Amino acid sequence: MTPQIAPPEPGLTEAQIVERAVALRPVLVERQAETERLTRCPQATHEDFLRAGFYRILQPRRYGGYEFGLPVFFSVVTEVARGCPSSGWALSLTAAHVLQVASVFGERAQDEIFGTDGDFRAASTLMPVGVARPDGDDHVILDGTWPYASGAPYSTHYVGQTLCAPAEPGDAPGPLVLFCAPRPVWTVVDDWHGVLGLRGSGSNSIRMEQARIPAHHTVEAGLLDLPVEGGSPGSDLHGNPMYAGRAPSFFHGELAAVMIGTAYAAADEYARVLDARPLTQEPDRTRADLHDYQRNLGEALGVIHTAHAALQHTAREWMEACRRNVLGEAPFGTTEDNRLALMFLNAGRMAWDVLQGTLFRTAGSRHARDGERMQRYFRDAATYWTHIGPSMAEPLARRVGCDRLGLPSGHIP
Repeated sequence: MTPQIAPPEPGLTEAQIVERAVALRPVLVERQAETERLTRCPQATHEDFLRAGFYRILQPRRYGGYEFGLPVFFSVVTEVARGCPSSGWALSLTAAHVLQVASVFGERAQDEIFGTDGDFRAASTLMPVGVARPDGDDHVILDGTWPYASGAPYSTHYVGQTLCAPAEPGDAPGPLVLFCAPRPVWTVVDDWHGVLGLRGSGSNSIRMEQARIPAHHTVEAGLLDLPVEGGSPGSDLHGNPMYAGRAPSFFHGELAAVMIGTAYAAADEYARVLDARPLTQEPDRTRADLHDYQRNLGEALGVIHTAHAALQHTAREWMEACRRNVLGEAPFGTTEDNRLALMFLNAGRMAWDVLQGTLFRTAGSRHARDGERMQRYFRDAATYWTHIGPSMAEPLARRVGCDRLGLPSGHIP
């Protein structure tokens, strides 16, 4: 199919876009403090991401994207987070939601959403807020404040959830509605302050007041249960099975990619501080010469490398599950989704455990002070660990166990 919008660099390869992320790491490290101060990525970082093509990694080629797969996307997110966890988080949670839009919305809606230039970045949150009130036959009205919309300051759209308006006054609201709202109908609330970590992720709330959007920019579905079994409007439109994948496991992979990048960043900092710390009684030597610290770093890197390998392996399995789903070989249902989600989650947990239990703990208390990178990485990682994704570890493990035992698992919250 001939693209309606040509990508900025039609010949860009997967290897090249990952190399761009690696090359950006040093400047992202230097911008960490500014990013926290601003509570969002600096404009220069956003422009770097635009030029590099990071926002278009998962975007369909029909609409000006590169349509690379999950392994490439997670590789870029990991490398960016290694330079600055807040920037990696913001990138991931704005460049990722194109996947759901390109999967379940119809061709007419996608043509309008991606416009004439394919400039698309979408913050999102899982929390449903308010109701979608009909406005004539072809529009709906949205009101409410959606919190924790990471990457909102640079987003062109917001992908959110609400509820169908009740059929009659006094009735309970109807089922979930997924919607895509353009930037002109919502505002960013200046409320991303006073948080422990990921201070520069721009995870502001967004507010809508009488926001009017076309009804065909909504789908009666929830993000955690998109109708993709056997294929989707997006996999048909774009001819790519990637647009018929389950979202929950994908979301867990996003978080794991950021966490693994943060753990790599902490290992980089650990190596730097070992080299810079002379021994009190032997000032011509540093901590880098001591066996215990060498072992700490080596053990930490071994765990991080293993987590990274698990992330990439599971990303390839996710892509394969999409392929089998579209070809009718095996549905991409909740059982497979649970399995992949737990694998992603465990990869992120491995990185968190070694960051806080080895690298931060043994780096020394001077590196727990304000302004120290090791403290920042610990704060960022601890904030990741409070996110709803990692908090789902126990019920997710139970669902996987029930799936294996042939017991129902859909009732487990």
